[in-house]
Amino acid sequence: MIFAINEINKNPNMLQNVKLGYKIYDNCGTMDILRAALSLMSGIEGEATDENCTKTETVQAILGHSGSRPTIAFAPVVGRFQIPVISHFATCACLSNRKEYPTFFRTIPSDYYQSRALAKLVKHFGWTWIGAIAVHNEYGLNGIAAFIQAALEYGVCIEYSEAFSSSDPPDRLQRIIEIIKHATAKVIMAFMSHREIKLLAKELYKQNIAGLQLVGSDAWITDHSLTDSEGHSILVGSLGFTVSKAKIPGLEEHLRQLHPSQFPDSQFVRDFWEDTFDCTLNEASKTQRKPCSGSESFQNVESQFTDVSELRFTNNVYKSVYAVAHALDNLIKCEEGKGHFSNGSCADTKYIQPWQVLQYLKTVNFTTEEGERVYFDSNGDSPARYELVNLQMTNKGTMEGATVGIYDASLPESHQFIMNNIQVIWGNGLTEVPVSVCSDSCLPGTRKVLQKGKPVCCYDCIPCPVGEISNLTDSIHCMKCPPLYWSNEQRDACVRKPIEFLAYDEILGTLLVVFSLLGVFLTMITTLVFYCHRETPLVRANNSELSFLLLFSLTLCFLCSLTFIGRPSEWSCMLRHTAFGITFVLCISCVLGKTIVVLMAFRATLPGSNVMKWFGPAQQRLSVLGFTLVQVLTCVLWLTISPPFPSTNLLHYKDKIILECALGSAVGFWAVLGYIGLLAMLCFILAFLARKLPDNFNEAKFITFSMLIFCAVWITFIPAYVSSPGKFTVAVEVFAILASSYGLLLCIFLPKCYIILFRPEQNTKKHIMGKTSNNDIRY
Repeated sequence: MIFAINEINKNPNMLQNVKLGYKIYDNCGTMDILRAALSLMSGIEGEATDENCTKTETVQAILGHSGSRPTIAFAPVVGRFQIPVISHFATCACLSNRKEYPTFFRTIPSDYYQSRALAKLVKHFGWTWIGAIAVHNEYGLNGIAAFIQAALEYGVCIEYSEAFSSSDPPDRLQRIIEIIKHATAKVIMAFMSHREIKLLAKELYKQNIAGLQLVGSDAWITDHSLTDSEGHSILVGSLGFTVSKAKIPGLEEHLRQLHPSQFPDSQFVRDFWEDTFDCTLNEASKTQRKPCSGSESFQNVESQFTDVSELRFTNNVYKSVYAVAHALDNLIKCEEGKGHFSNGSCADTKYIQPWQVLQYLKTVNFTTEEGERVYFDSNGDSPARYELVNLQMTNKGTMEGATVGIYDASLPESHQFIMNNIQVIWGNGLTEVPVSVCSDSCLPGTRKVLQKGKPVCCYDCIPCPVGEISNLTDSIHCMKCPPLYWSNEQRDACVRKPIEFLAYDEILGTLLVVFSLLGVFLTMITTLVFYCHRETPLVRANNSELSFLLLFSLTLCFLCSLTFIGRPSEWSCMLRHTAFGITFVLCISCVLGKTIVVLMAFRATLPGSNVMKWFGPAQQRLSVLGFTLVQVLTCVLWLTISPPFPSTNLLHYKDKIILECALGSAVGFWAVLGYIGLLAMLCFILAFLARKLPDNFNEAKFITFSMLIFCAVWITFIPAYVSSPGKFTVAVEVFAILASSYGLLLCIFLPKCYIILFRPEQNTKKHIMGKTSNNDIRY
């Protein structure tokens, strides 16, 4: 402060014809500091020695104090007298309250900004579960409260929050040590002074509590006395914000010129001089030290006093003096009409009042020689810019703060905190960032579920439900996949649902194709056998024309099953159901015709009967054509009104898409199926009535059995079709087609082929007519 005042007084461009003076009160203790403030307010007449100097009764400004607690005590009192107070180290955020402290200014940022910077620091390193300890006064309690509020905004949780002071009973600190011992948080936010942190470190060291990472406030993080404290190794690796370093040109030379004669009443200077040079200034005192010669000098002495390499808070004092000087300079250089008072008037420079200096101090805005801009906001706070320091051991065995990052509150939110490339030493000498979380991060594919009764940082990781995903770490909810997508096994991505249909290249599809082609092959073999033996009595007796038409329709039935296999298309959907309906009606019509022929033939053998002329070959053909034409017309109406079409079924399965043929008109489908069932039942009834005809001739029993199989298959088909999922619906329908086709083929034609191929002696007219009472029946 003295250096800055002397520098200003020598500057011809500032405060022309005006010299600054000062009065120093260096007593400790809140009461002494408050007494000093009252003394300054009551007047310091006689302090000025220059006869040409205009004597003032009160000071124009008060510089200090360095502590928040004393400042909180005297600043409101001083504020009532409109005297500016400029502090270089009082950081309590409460001092920004303009109602309580209307004349308070500071050249150090408020703890509000430091607390937010510390919260951002903790969040930056992923420490979401921490402990908080503060000094039990306004500085600590307000600072830690602001930190906790900012930390919660950033998603950081506080496991415990405690406070103590150096004057508390020892059991208070012991209780806090026990809390730290049993806590799971590995990071401690210590918002306290150098006195409390020394006590805390000492106790942690004594009880061998290791593995902690300390984060400190600016009140202790760069304090040089920490190195000499017991247990200081606990503090190595601590992180914290402090004001930026600066250079003050000429200060070192000024300090090296210090001599006790300059401060004859200062006990501090006297003690410091005697300790540095190991001599005594009081020859009358009884001491083993030799008397000082008077030639001692700091010019060639290296000490902490003359070390100006780490000027942090010292620079704040320098800026405080210059802030007052610039306010006075602006007041003196005021031009009428541009002043800060009523109607733009200026102050009387011969009788400057503190309240006038106060008004100009509010608008101070200047830049130091080092390029640092100095100004105050509406709350009297200066710009918040910090350096992040990391306490590291040097080669000299001392503990110093290495700058590893910066924080500038004037920058945008995303650019306020910047880390340097300097390696950080962590607590306990760790080389990797410590982990301090209540719960590990939830990986993609899971979501956070809070643990009951615990803070939001304590949670369980629950896998996302099927069909939902989370692709971010620590996601609080799972997102549903779009309708055409489904979650993968990891639940961290939506993948397109597989499309399912009865394909040729899968086992089920291949088996059905094989059985279908086998059916076609057997039908063709049967046709070939019948064709080669078409003149034999057995073939002729079984109405060869209807038999060949039946074999042809069975071939179509086997082939139509192939249309149900493969990817559904518009044409395949229309073809499969209509082809199935028409070919089966054709098949059942032929069987029905054969059954009627059998009944008519035996009725024709009765005396006087002439029924065969009413159901001859022409009538047989017309009946088959008529029955089939009804089905054709039904199918044409179905295809015209609402034909089947390919569709995607998203409802039956959640994890896949069923590609199927929609019926279009359910009435059309069940009309086609119902007509087939009607003909089959009619055929079954007629065949059942003809079951007692002579065995050697009668094929009615085989038709009955084949119709029994046919009806059984299609009756069981209905519930199976309705309940089968996806591609199995199609498989059930194909199975029903093949089973009923095989039933007709084997039941009607297998016995005849057996006789034709393996019992030719039975393929004679005599054998066939053996049990017909020698009646002459014509076919």
